[in-house]
Amino acid sequence: MTKITFLNLGNQPLANNYLSKKNINKKEKKYQLNVCVDKKTNLVSIKKTFSSKTMFNNKYPYRSSMSKTMTKSFKTLAQYIKKKYKPNIVLEIGSNDGAFIKNFKKNKTIGIEPCSNIEKLTKKLNYNTFSDYWSKKLAKKILKKFGKVDLIYSANTISHIKNLNEVFNAINVVLNDEGILIIEDPSLLECIKRNTYDQFYNEHIYVFSTIALENILKLHNLQIFKIEKLNIHGGSNRYFIKKSFSKRKINNSVIFNKKKENDYGLKKIITYRKFASRVKLSKIKLNKILSKIKKDNQKIIGYGATAKSTTILNYCNIGNTKIEYFLDTTKDKQNKYTPGTKIPILKYNNLIDDNIKYVFLGAWNFKNEIFKKEKVFIKRGGKFITHTPFPRII
Repeated sequence: MTKITFLNLGNQPLANNYLSKKNINKKEKKYQLNVCVDKKTNLVSIKKTFSSKTMFNNKYPYRSSMSKTMTKSFKTLAQYIKKKYKPNIVLEIGSNDGAFIKNFKKNKTIGIEPCSNIEKLTKKLNYNTFSDYWSKKLAKKILKKFGKVDLIYSANTISHIKNLNEVFNAINVVLNDEGILIIEDPSLLECIKRNTYDQFYNEHIYVFSTIALENILKLHNLQIFKIEKLNIHGGSNRYFIKKSFSKRKINNSVIFNKKKENDYGLKKIITYRKFASRVKLSKIKLNKILSKIKKDNQKIIGYGATAKSTTILNYCNIGNTKIEYFLDTTKDKQNKYTPGTKIPILKYNNLIDDNIKYVFLGAWNFKNEIFKKEKVFIKRGGKFITHTPFPRII
């Protein structure tokens, strides 16, 4: 076996399986969340995976447009793409509620979104969207209907698909010879540096490094020619990819990124084992902070009942005796309970309760956006609790 397990995040529920009052006492589907690294490719992945249909269906709760950070990022990228590459047709894998494709003319976009409850939002606006999983079969269907496409974009989606060979084979079917593939996903280097072990959950099958992604792409005659570092989702990489025979020059950012990853030790198993040790310490420290606040008879609530927070809450055994409730802006999560830990999720209300002094950041990856929004809470002495890069009160 070339895969080595280095991290055990315990018994976990499906990260987006929010519980209703009706099913709160029903037995939840749980699994052992183990994380491993492939010695051959350096690809980091979770060990136990679930079918796409189990995770991405007509009840999927995530909406890209709910975040100002994401909508701004999509708009800026779309403007850059139009100016720099002037694509005739843009295809997005994982188009969600259309936050990215809405920046282009309707006749110039194709969206792929398997979650029908979300795909219908863009369908209603007359965008060319398919409620289907990305595959070679779908790529051929698109090729027949629209011809080759000039640019394919995918944000935080490729890492959710188990069969990477199928993903890149399908991309090769429909992408022009001089076309560009842009992938955006959390950076493994940043994940390890910042101790964000919550990047691992059932939907995040992979967390990519440049080294690993390059090894996979090579098998499909694809090549990274530029990398942009993003602050989104706690540190992400935006990879610009071409077909190997394309004459596009390789930017220095690719060499720089690989050097950084090599220097940090992403090819050494000891790096992953040290990370696992830090994660164990993080669990102890976070629980100490929460216990001390509760001892002082202070309430703690959560902000953003995210898929990421599911990993933290279940790994650290944090339930409703420590966190009273979560606030969330997503309608599909409101009046439900967090998976596994059964903490109530309420409609977001501007942190108006004066009795609340401590807020656990479930959506820590949107910290800057949240801090701007919650100036009044901060001004009256409100404090946030985070686990990254180490558990502390901000």
